[in-house]
Amino acid sequence: MNEKLTYKDAGVDTKEGEKAVKLMKEHVKKTFNPNVLTGLGSFGSLFKLDLNGMTEPVLVSGTDGVGTKLKIAFLTDKHDTVGQDCVAMCVNDVLCQGAKPLFFLDYIATGKVKAEKIADIVKGIADGCVKAECALVGGETAEMPDFYSDGEYDMAGFCVGVADQSKIIDGSNIKEGNVLVGIPSSGIHSNGYSLVRKLFFEKAKMNVSDYVEELGMTLGEALITPTKIYTKACNSVLSKVNVNGIIHITGGGFFENIPRIIPKGLGTEINVGSWDVLPIFKYIKTCGNIDKEEMFSTFNMGVGMIMVVDESKAEEVMEILSEAGERASIIGKIVQGEGVSLC
Repeated sequence: MNEKLTYKDAGVDTKEGEKAVKLMKEHVKKTFNPNVLTGLGSFGSLFKLDLNGMTEPVLVSGTDGVGTKLKIAFLTDKHDTVGQDCVAMCVNDVLCQGAKPLFFLDYIATGKVKAEKIADIVKGIADGCVKAECALVGGETAEMPDFYSDGEYDMAGFCVGVADQSKIIDGSNIKEGNVLVGIPSSGIHSNGYSLVRKLFFEKAKMNVSDYVEELGMTLGEALITPTKIYTKACNSVLSKVNVNGIIHITGGGFFENIPRIIPKGLGTEINVGSWDVLPIFKYIKTCGNIDKEEMFSTFNMGVGMIMVVDESKAEEVMEILSEAGERASIIGKIVQGEGVSLC
């Protein structure tokens, strides 16, 4: 009873946590810009607002996690990309309001801190922030023994952006006859993984190391592909053209996300076949014998972001996106009615 007890005996190694912070610093610093006024390790993060050109600045925020896609990281033992997924899930939502992402914070919780693994996770977060053109100003790594299984962790993020109130995009300007310009996804992104895991690992008894001819890579490589971040695409278009709506195709696929910004009395017709469906979705559909409606209600089907624009502006938007490196397609239009129809 007189034996001395330490925090490490209880499962929390503060020294390993300090090592993790040292290893992640080089990744975090590459996201800094002159507006970041504090370094890594301060109690609060300071970010100076540059509001030049804005008459009524509005802060736009978003928070999200990676969901069960993290299980793929555990199975592949690859941890340097899921951080980008976390950034993307938050930033892409903020972009939908026409906002410019400013800064990002992360939260990582694990049963046992392993410095190199945490540094890999933060590397992915930092890489995502560079793509999102926002600063990673802080975060938290929580070591919670007996709460998470050995080798597992969870992650969430929080992004703040800014938009001029007069330029906020909320879908209210959408009208009948507007067209939908679809911007390609990089893959499954970060939604539908509960279905994916049940299909491949429970029903098909596959492993992440299995090479899939139809995909040209292993199953694990296809499933771990990070979510695309659309900052460059959105900035390129919004600086030149008025956009009536922006839709991030996340959980709920087409059927849940598109109606979120469509005014009452209007619906959407999606021209299936007007864009290239990625091989991973064809493979999922075939292996799982999944019908079309289920696929479109669960996955992005190769379209990660949609811009709703006046028909007269569609070609200009397509050209701008092409210059930004995106192979966009006109995938549908706004019609009288309600809901989403697959044509």
